[in-house]
Amino acid sequence: MQKKFKILILITTVLGFTSVLLGAFGSHVLPDHLGPKSVDAFKTGVHYQVIHTLAIFCTALLYRIYRIRGLFFVGLFFLGGILLFSGSLYILSLKAVLGINIGKWFGLLTPLGGLALAGSWAAIFFTVIRIKT
Repeated sequence: MQKKFKILILITTVLGFTSVLLGAFGSHVLPDHLGPKSVDAFKTGVHYQVIHTLAIFCTALLYRIYRIRGLFFVGLFFLGGILLFSGSLYILSLKAVLGINIGKWFGLLTPLGGLALAGSWAAIFFTVIRIKT
């Protein structure tokens, strides 16, 4: 198995595993401790993590088939987007329960993560257009 392909697949397994755990946590534990707005934000983070974990998996398959080096970096960019977008939503949702005080600047990580995710989709689009069939 090619090393970069294996790395992307391992990333998807970790993200997939954690998304299941976080989804269960968000559905079964958080409603008793957080308000509906915070629970919804947390669930949005899980939702986007699941979708973009599958996107990394598909990117890994495209990389394996076409051997386009840029696709590996697109997969990593998806990972960065997940960490920024979903990760910031998790922390913002849990900040009261965790007792952490974060500045308003932290909320800027969510749209930056969204831009990284959108940019990753655009990168796949333009990469696939260039593939000669």
